[in-house]
Amino acid sequence: MSDVEVLKPLKTWSHLAARRRKPSEYEIVSVNLQYNDRPGSAAPYELDPNVFMNRWYVQHRNNSPLKHKDWNSFRDPDELIYRTYCLMQDGQETYVYSLFDQFSAREHDKALTPQWAGTLARLYTPSRYLLHTVQMASAYLAQMAPASTIENCASFQAMDSFRWLSHVAYRTKELEGSFADKGFGKDERHYWEQDAAWQGFRELMEKTLVAYDWAECFVALNLVAKPAIEEGMLRLLGNVGRRNGDLVMSLLADAELIDATRHRRWVAALVKLALETDGNADVIRGWIAKWTPLADAAIDAYASAISESQSAADAAKQATATFRASLGL
Repeated sequence: MSDVEVLKPLKTWSHLAARRRKPSEYEIVSVNLQYNDRPGSAAPYELDPNVFMNRWYVQHRNNSPLKHKDWNSFRDPDELIYRTYCLMQDGQETYVYSLFDQFSAREHDKALTPQWAGTLARLYTPSRYLLHTVQMASAYLAQMAPASTIENCASFQAMDSFRWLSHVAYRTKELEGSFADKGFGKDERHYWEQDAAWQGFRELMEKTLVAYDWAECFVALNLVAKPAIEEGMLRLLGNVGRRNGDLVMSLLADAELIDATRHRRWVAALVKLALETDGNADVIRGWIAKWTPLADAAIDAYASAISESQSAADAAKQATATFRASLGL
């Protein structure tokens, strides 16, 4: 009888074995799940290399100027998986819709001034178009990400953007009931496409949606556009709403900014990983320099329409710059 080497079975998945410990639930269901990111492959998908989809991934993902030897080493600081995300955001949505129910029972909207209702019709309810562009850009980033752990973070971000959009839609219908003459549910597209207040954000996000390189998309969206939207629209709208007696707007903005803070944690972790590779800092800074003027112009245009003071725009732009500086950029 010939000698046969008997291989000992691995105690865990091979790509997790090096850590020499039991993998967490996050690692089991999140790490190294993509099959189309084989290093050096000219055909990410098992088709002819000249198929359009393969050429797209090679050009816009594999050949991105942002390089790292192992993107799969990225980890979400919050270690979210679909199960825990749903649990967490179920609680968030319970809170938000409790706000809606409570303030509706108090007939909150009837106490708003017609002037402020007109401001909401012009500068809040059209934001569902803006938030949909954030959702689409986040979904594209998830599709093109070079690691499943990055893909997951971008996917949860897209889900959050859709949640924010649904909040806008809900409030649009509520406000329509109290202010039928303000165009709620009817005029939002006109404002989005024609009003000067929105044209900066519209240009910024339409161009972000055609930033096809995965890493430039990440920088344009998560280091420039989203911070500008969060500081120059969402936080600003919440602050002005508070001054106008609109506690729903104020508390809703605060709740959504909790998600934005979590998004920034994974963004910071990915930037930290990227900066391990020589040359990446210059690539990222180059993209930031390209996209920041569009974002600053968007903040200026929106803030000038909703606030009587230029200091509001300056504070929002400073907040976005401070965020990037905290990442070493």
